[in-house]
Amino acid sequence: MEVCRPLKTDDKLKHRPLNPYRFFRGMICLVVFLSTAFMLLAYLGPGAVLLRYLSIHYSRKATSFFFGLWLSMWPFLFEKINGTKVVFSGDDVPRKERILIIVNHRTEVDWMYLWDLAMRKGCLGYIKYILKSSLMKLPVLGWGFHVLEFISVDRKWETDETILHQMLSTFKNPRDPLWLALFPEGTDFTEEKCEKSKKFAAEVGLPVLTNVLLPKTKGFCLCLETLRGSFDAVYDLTIAYKRQCPFFLDNVFGVDPSEVHIHIQRIPINNIPTSDAEAAAWLTNRFKVKDELLSDFKSQGQFPDQKPEEQLSTLQSLLNFTVIIALTTIFTYLTFSYKLCMVYVSLACLYLAYITHCKIFPMPLELLPFVKGKKDE
Repeated sequence: MEVCRPLKTDDKLKHRPLNPYRFFRGMICLVVFLSTAFMLLAYLGPGAVLLRYLSIHYSRKATSFFFGLWLSMWPFLFEKINGTKVVFSGDDVPRKERILIIVNHRTEVDWMYLWDLAMRKGCLGYIKYILKSSLMKLPVLGWGFHVLEFISVDRKWETDETILHQMLSTFKNPRDPLWLALFPEGTDFTEEKCEKSKKFAAEVGLPVLTNVLLPKTKGFCLCLETLRGSFDAVYDLTIAYKRQCPFFLDNVFGVDPSEVHIHIQRIPINNIPTSDAEAAAWLTNRFKVKDELLSDFKSQGQFPDQKPEEQLSTLQSLLNFTVIIALTTIFTYLTFSYKLCMVYVSLACLYLAYITHCKIFPMPLELLPFVKGKKDE
């Protein structure tokens, strides 16, 4: 997952003009999202992390509930406020499976639209992303990524392999719902990157792809190796946008996109090869299929097997929003009314910044001797 401006952003091609109303509404939304995130993290984040000393399972349930409420505001913004149409096609998928998701990376906001699907399937608070480590340095948001157990990598396999394996090993408990999202291309799509990818593919005899980059396979294979026994399936998601690829502020101000299309193919975990070499070839073939799907989308304007998906409940979305605003109001009042609460918030910020920087994930107390023994070996 990466944040950067997408290819060929042109204000003249926006689906909706950026008028004063949309600008003002977008600024209000941005302030609301950041202020609610800060207050929820300051008051609930340390408790959720410290609960891991007693039970990782219940810590994840608490984190999923409270921060899942906050995440639900994003699909509400996309679909109900901005009026973006999210179109699903392909396979019907059951609710609350443990899955590995592989997605093409068109632009900086691809990962945010996975929340629209996860919310419909009851797993919004359990989605984890593998993202580049620089995103963990973002104020407030980086703390949230850490509390939600997103996995940060440097995109250098020599250092990433150990970090990935350690983090993935903590997700083995089948009682914990898990949506692990991986962008195998490793970066977002641009024409320049595509040309380099095609040149490399031609040199080594791999498929030459025009709408996606050649996937990096090591991370995918490690995810399968570590968690195969607890996964139900792999979801192969292909994402495309009508008109042009949006970027973050397009979403905030509601000027783009007009439609987001997500094609889903569910592959049972037992249908995926077990050896690394065969799994790598399987992944490369999946991206060849994605390339063909995107070519068809360019000419036809939709993916095959398009089907009606349940709409987000406006009432439920408003209820979630009301709960978040109420909690934020209470926390804000406490912070500015009582010095002790102000001290607590300051200490909480220091604690969250520290554990995020040092990548600290507490283990249950009964496991600490076992973990120490493993490290000593």
